[in-house]
Amino acid sequence: MNEVIVAILRSGTPLIYVTMAGVIAQRAGVWHLGLEGLMITGACATIVGIMLTGSVPLALLIAIILCVLGSILLWFVVEKLRANPIIAGLGLTGLGIGGTALAVQSIFGSQAAVNAPFGLPRLGPAFGPYGVLSVFVLLMPFVVFAMWVLLRRTRFGLQLAASGEHPFAARGVGVDPARMRLAALAIGGVLCAIGGAELAAGSLQIFAQNMTAGRGFMAFAAVIFGGAHPFGAALAALFFAVVGAIGIRAQLVFGDRVPHDLLLALPYLATVFGVWVSGKLRGGAKAAAVNAELRDY
Repeated sequence: MNEVIVAILRSGTPLIYVTMAGVIAQRAGVWHLGLEGLMITGACATIVGIMLTGSVPLALLIAIILCVLGSILLWFVVEKLRANPIIAGLGLTGLGIGGTALAVQSIFGSQAAVNAPFGLPRLGPAFGPYGVLSVFVLLMPFVVFAMWVLLRRTRFGLQLAASGEHPFAARGVGVDPARMRLAALAIGGVLCAIGGAELAAGSLQIFAQNMTAGRGFMAFAAVIFGGAHPFGAALAALFFAVVGAIGIRAQLVFGDRVPHDLLLALPYLATVFGVWVSGKLRGGAKAAAVNAELRDY
């Protein structure tokens, strides 16, 4: 049982961090489809940073800076160049996937997987079977709670929601929606860097091309499935992680009796199911109207 819980936390923690980035962007009125690109950027920067500097804090700082810069780029394209936020987000994802592959090729002269000599600090023997997990796993529930407090119990959260849902009204009371969206995307960049770092250096200590394998899109689906609420989105992300852990466990139990590709596809099938259920419960018209208002203000 402990092994299953450890597997769920390992796969769910990076997903939840990136989901929180999607939640705060959604509250600001941005449908953040660049999560995948920022996540893989954070993963690559952390592993390469550890190899080149020998320091985890410095590697994390590099990852955060790169992801925040990517978020600022997305904000500039959407806000100043008036690009469609969905297309701009997909472009950022392509930039992240292609840019990390190019960076690894340029630095190491090969596109093979890059192994770091060490990873993120572990919880240690005091936590028993969970001591193999990184410190970011322990911090994850506090980050989710802090995001709820920030978005639901602070003036900043109220202004952010107003900027995303009613930008005309927000501007009328002296709130700059563009500045609020910049702040939201920058915070999201930090969270994506942490999520990528946890994925690459939390337990694997390795970076490989396309290692995020669609987790950024799963995080975006979790945002929709959870109604852009920090707790709901975190539970949706955890649900996807549980399905993934069940798929891995099923491979060990059933072996060749169940198609291997079907078991690997379980998290993605769960993602599609979650988006479908969310659409049935809430409908897409309201979300589309909010996005249209964002583009026209």
